[in-house]
Amino acid sequence: MKALAASLALAAAAIVLAAFAQPQWRWDLPPGVAPPPVPADNPMSAAKVELGRRLFYDGDLSVDGTVGCFNCHGQHRAFTESNATHPGVKGVPGRRNAMMLGNVAYLSSLTWGDPTQRSLEAQVLTPLTGEHPIEMGMKGQEAELVRRLSGDACYRRQFAQAFPGEKDAIDLGHVAKAIAAFERTLVSFGSDYDRGAMSDAAKRGKAVFARFACASCHAGRLFTDADAADPLAAFHRIEPASGPDKGLAEITGKPEDAGRFRTPSLRNVALSSPYLHDGSAKTVPEAIRRHETAAAISEADMADLTAFLEALTDKAFVTDPRLGLPKTRCGKPL
Repeated sequence: MKALAASLALAAAAIVLAAFAQPQWRWDLPPGVAPPPVPADNPMSAAKVELGRRLFYDGDLSVDGTVGCFNCHGQHRAFTESNATHPGVKGVPGRRNAMMLGNVAYLSSLTWGDPTQRSLEAQVLTPLTGEHPIEMGMKGQEAELVRRLSGDACYRRQFAQAFPGEKDAIDLGHVAKAIAAFERTLVSFGSDYDRGAMSDAAKRGKAVFARFACASCHAGRLFTDADAADPLAAFHRIEPASGPDKGLAEITGKPEDAGRFRTPSLRNVALSSPYLHDGSAKTVPEAIRRHETAAAISEADMADLTAFLEALTDKAFVTDPRLGLPKTRCGKPL
């Protein structure tokens, strides 16, 4: 009888473990590309990524239900948008241009002006609860967010699957973890440049890119130095500081940091206009001309350089249905 009881206990334990087990996340990456780093306290799983995807596209994460992550980070525009800045809830004016989210998980510095923003999980809280400016307006509304999500049977199921064994998993911290997990899947390395399929003009533009030392900031495979170990290394001034936005100086308090902003990636840049921290450059050539070092670039070279940057567009990335608005909810069509 003791042996039978022990056997039944082991079987019951196996059932519990099976219920909590999650399939390991399978990265779909081209040869030679390593997965992005994943924090030990937020491991990847298919259930967590799918929950994060649904939350990313849910306007109910804002206080009045009008603003979701996707409003500023639309897939068809490489997870950014066409406005210079996007207003927050109740029409609160935006402050800076939305950055692209492609390959964001590889970066050590995540925003235009704050080198201390280094964790996706922490950064998610900035639009959700931040007040400089107000974006989604959930500061002080955490209990309301829990009420909304807990009232949805599908969300209850998804949180239980994404965070097995955790009691009361529906809260702001777990929302941030799920969205961060989804954002880690926004990997983009499928452009004509990556496939070696560039036009002759783009090939000439690559030479122009090298000749004018563009890679001194737009470096490496990501075309940004924002993946450097030192987050401050990614902040540069491309033209004389002007206007009320002091950039890095707001964080460091150093006058010499005024006008320094983080280098954006150039991948999918042709889809992400307008450009610069304030969205004040409408076209790629205009953004390039705003660099003091670009004065010597001829019109012919500019055309070729623009062709090269267009060759960094990953069409599969911006049309991949796995990254877009979910079409089902817990297996049921929306």
